Amino acid sequence: MQIGFSINEILFLVTLATGLCWVAWRHRLRRMAAPPANKPLWVSFGAELFAVAALMFTCRIAVADWPKVPSGSMEPTLRVGDYLLVNHLAYGPRLPFTNTAIEFGQPQRGDVVVFRFPLDVSQFYVKRLVGLPGDKVAFRDGAVSINGAPFDVQMVDAGKAEEDRGQWMVRETAAASSRTVKINPFLQGRLPLNLQDGGLATHCQSERAGAWECTVPAGQYLMLGDNRDNSADSRVWGFLPHDQVYGKAVRVLVNFSDLKRAWTAL
Repeated sequence: MQIGFSINEILFLVTLATGLCWVAWRHRLRRMAAPPANKPLWVSFGAELFAVAALMFTCRIAVADWPKVPSGSMEPTLRVGDYLLVNHLAYGPRLPFTNTAIEFGQPQRGDVVVFRFPLDVSQFYVKRLVGLPGDKVAFRDGAVSINGAPFDVQMVDAGKAEEDRGQWMVRETAAASSRTVKINPFLQGRLPLNLQDGGLATHCQSERAGAWECTVPAGQYLMLGDNRDNSADSRVWGFLPHDQVYGKAVRVLVNFSDLKRAWTAL
């Protein structure tokens, strides 16, 4: 089991420390005839911050949080600088310092999922879930099909964003889930499958760079970025264990470089 140490764990420790300060201050007040005119520093910066810290921690763990997208691996769906609304109630919150979840639901094909990066669980990644346990995922030149279905792709108008120039925009439908993906016409998904990874070597076969098939093992998922030629995803680091799933990204809250993206559904 891998234990992450990220902003959630830091918030937990802050909540714990301020909570102890609050309890100690309440206990001391009961022994005083009257509250002191000047509060100790540890009260001002400890006990009185407890409610704020506890509220932030509860919201991030149990309800939702708002990470910022740092890279273009999910373009055109997500853009650098997007702040995401991540719904923890979609799958259920995970307790800090553990991979224990209070599960309310299961990830589905096509979900934009925030998860702990399996090779460094202190980091959070966001990718699209392409394959569920037991699915047979075929990949050809940047597009995917699921469980033997025909490839269903359509070229769409190129985006107007600077980072989309010279790229193909393709509407991909797989297992009743559709999305627009970005493909570099000079690469067309030729990022090689990392068969040095034990899970990929066991469950995948590669015909050539950009053409492979994988059967997703039990308890794991196959994740891809929508920017198919600029994404370090399951092709690089392997399948995603279920216990590293963190939440479902449902909307773009805001992007201060492009305010028109505010409240965009994913």
